[in-house]
Formats: sequence, structure tokens, C-alpha cells
Amino acid sequence: MSPPRLLDQVREAIRLKHFSLKTEKSYVHYIRDFILFHDKRHPKDMGADEIRAYLSHLAIQRNVASSTQSVALSALLFLYRQVLQIDLPYIDDIERAKKPERLPVVFSRSEVKQILAHLDGIEHLIVSLLYGSGMRLMEGLRLRVKDLDFDYGQITVRDGKGKKDRQTMLPKLLEPPLQLQLQKAKKLHELDLSLGYGTVELPYALKRKYPNANQQWGWQFVFPSWKRSVDPRSKVVRRHHVHE
Repeated sequence: MSPPRLLDQVREAIRLKHFSLKTEKSYVHYIRDFILFHDKRHPKDMGADEIRAYLSHLAIQRNVASSTQSVALSALLFLYRQVLQIDLPYIDDIERAKKPERLPVVFSRSEVKQILAHLDGIEHLIVSLLYGSGMRLMEGLRLRVKDLDFDYGQITVRDGKGKKDRQTMLPKLLEPPLQLQLQKAKKLHELDLSLGYGTVELPYALKRKYPNANQQWGWQFVFPSWKRSVDPRSKVVRRHHVHE
């Protein structure tokens, strides 16, 4: 039996680290691009010099953003350290992509009201919740039913920035529309269960620890997608949260 291909090894290592699907796609993309840039040479036959050349190429020829170059570097360091088990020397003399010099944009209250005035339905509720609670976009979309606490008026944010949990406020004004959203989501979940679906993706190894938890109401997304789809990793048909 032949060993798994390099990119499959990368995917497996990423999933063992519980990285997000978005990170997995980004890492695989830049590792593949790195290999193609060097005429399909195997990474084990290359090293710091080739990484330096590739990253400088991204900055000079492709004119990528500083954050993009940083992701590419992280992907290549992950490849060498976690997959190939190769220690690299410190990589210096990289032509760095320039960071834009601009001040962060913070909306005033009147500007937020103008934005909300152009939204309705679930989009209005999600944006209102993000603004009122201080959650980031993906934190709000990944919110589970069990993490809303109406009694204490708080939301538990799981696996947020820095892989940390935290609690934030649940705006009183949003309690009625959130309760209504939960009623709609529950009807959708009950329909899925009746049709033989109704499972949801669970974080880390919880599916093995609690085999039936992925069907339980508390683990469902507060903002489920309007259609079922095939999970790109497990190939299971299930309902994910709404797309960002």
C-alpha cells in the first residue's frame, strides 16, 4: 500500500490540530503553490532558501497583502515542522509585503442605524447581535443553542480568538427576535430528524465521547443554513450554519 500523498498528510495533520476548514484550505493552497513555484520539487528537497524566494515572489511579483504573506509563511512552517518533521533555520531577508497605513474604521451609532435600516430578516438579527454583543462574525454564525442564556442575559462564545472561551452580554432588546429565531430553527431541526438527517458538526472529539449529541437540540446552530449540504471532511449530509 502506497503512503498517502503529501497534501493528504497535510490535511490529516491539520485535522489532528483541530484547525478550521478555512485554515486547512488556505494552508493546502499555499503549500501546493509553493511546490508549483519551484517546478514541482518535493519540499523535503528544499528548505529556507526556497521558502525565502517564494515569499519574496508573493510580495514583489504578486503584490499580496502582508496578512496573505504571513498565512503563506505559517502554512510552510506547518508543513516542515508538523508534517515533514524538519527543523528549519530562522528565515530572514524576506521581502515583506507592505502593511497599509490606515486608521481602523469605527462606525458611529447613526452609521450603524443606517446599516441596519438596509437589512431585514435573519441578516438584520445577526448584525444586530454582533453589534450588541461585540462578537466577531464567525463567532456569531457558529453560535449554538445551548450557549444562549436568557435567564442571565449572557452568551458563551466557544473557541473564540486565541482558541479561548468567553462570555458576553445578550442584549435585552434582541431576546424576543432570538426566541422567534430559535422556534424557526427547532422546526427545521425536527423536520431534518423526521427525514433521517438532523445531525450537526461537533467540535473536536465530542462525537466519540457523546455519540448522540450531534442530534440534540442544544448543539444545533442558532442560525442554521436554509439547505442541507455535504460536509467536505466527513461527507455526511447535514445542515451547517448560514454562510458568512
